[in-house]
Amino acid sequence: MTLLGDLLADLDAEAAELRSVVAGLDADTWATPTPAPGWSIATQVAHLAWTDERAALAAAARTPAGREAWDAEVARALTDPASYVDGGAHELARLDPTELLAHWDAARAALGEALCAHPSSERMPWYGPPMTPASMATARLMETWAHGLDVHDALGARPAPTDRIRHVAHLGVRTRDHAFTVRGETPPAEPFRVQLEGPSGAMWTWGPADAAQRVSGPAYDFCLLSTQRAHRDDTALVATGPDAKRWLEIAQAFAGPPGPGREPAGSADARSPHG
Repeated sequence: MTLLGDLLADLDAEAAELRSVVAGLDADTWATPTPAPGWSIATQVAHLAWTDERAALAAAARTPAGREAWDAEVARALTDPASYVDGGAHELARLDPTELLAHWDAARAALGEALCAHPSSERMPWYGPPMTPASMATARLMETWAHGLDVHDALGARPAPTDRIRHVAHLGVRTRDHAFTVRGETPPAEPFRVQLEGPSGAMWTWGPADAAQRVSGPAYDFCLLSTQRAHRDDTALVATGPDAKRWLEIAQAFAGPPGPGREPAGSADARSPHG
């Protein structure tokens, strides 16, 4: 299987797991608040559907008609950049749960087709930096996993982690410099060694083995931290070196401005950003 094929298969599996949980909920339960302030279960699913739909639109921007459609989308976003994405989620969340699930199903299918049709080495436009199909699929998997956690938290039970989170961990490592830059800090010049243990016991590594700055520990904790679904103090991650320690204070695998993160477990203010 190709890299993109592997990513899309894991994205489908992650989405299917979340869908199976929400499909049986009644309308009142869909309105249950999640750790993201102001977002219900319906809003979380609506956000995934809305963003999958926009990602498919971006992947189709190779043609003149597709580029025109994408440019129109960007123009709409620029009219209200601070609340455009949230507004799209809240609007879709007003749909009946059955309609919302159908909308998400259609958006996911369209996204998979659009990414497979896009040249693997060619970048597509996005609200942030342009991305290859594999990068877009990784970002969509990360968001599906992270927002799925918010839904599970609202329902009171998280699923057992799987090795699909390797893609989330990879994105967390790749966005190291972004975490520093969006806070106005200069990214470290040297590479880090990152060594994480996956849920299956597999060891995943990035960076040179002799790097002075190092991060190690459970991959699940690193993914929770880099998607800002856990506070640094609530993880078993170990950082060696001042730059590595700082990174774990600010890590974020998602684009955009710095997220507020979560307070330590048990705090009255413990909550997650939209991500």
